[in-house]
Amino acid sequence: MPQRTGSIASAIAWMFILSILLFWLPILGPLIAGFVGGRKAGTLGDAILAVIIPGLCFGVGLFLLTAVLTGMPLIGFVAGAGGAFLVLAHVGSLLIGAIIGALV
Repeated sequence: MPQRTGSIASAIAWMFILSILLFWLPILGPLIAGFVGGRKAGTLGDAILAVIIPGLCFGVGLFLLTAVLTGMPLIGFVAGAGGAFLVLAHVGSLLIGAIIGALV
């Protein structure tokens, strides 16, 4: 099998854009975005990193911003946990699509 080349940055960009455009499809939208991003990533490891890195950055950023804006770390933690739950719900189908896309 020939080795495919790809980049994590292009995979992240494709997943981000397609996730925004297909937000109205609850499970199928992230699955399609993950599939395309997985194909763009090239390898399975790069596809998984392209899904995990933005999710972690969003969760940490949400926690930090809510803690700073409210001035209360406890409320920031609660809001960050709620955001992390929403991210995990989205990242699950995105990850499955990326794995399928990288293996195909």
